[in-house]
Amino acid sequence: MSKNISKDVLNVVNKKSGKHISENAVKKLASTVKPSTMQNETQLRQLIKQVSAMANVPVSEDTIQDIVNAVKKSGMNPSNMESLMKLMMKK
Repeated sequence: MSKNISKDVLNVVNKKSGKHISENAVKKLASTVKPSTMQNETQLRQLIKQVSAMANVPVSEDTIQDIVNAVKKSGMNPSNMESLMKLMMKK
């Protein structure tokens, strides 16, 4: 993902959550994510909940399931993930 997309995503998250999430906090959380995390539904759900807590934005079980399904459908192809991030930024 390009640096501009990453900064844009962080800006959107900060704006929508009304919170300031630092780039370092995101990097720290991202450093714990492995490719296997995206393949393991339990780990993926935990990651979604960690991001939700970091942003202080509650996420319903339905939304978690939608995210899990979108990640599974994307196959974690980097170009598909960038498209997914762009879609999420529009919401």
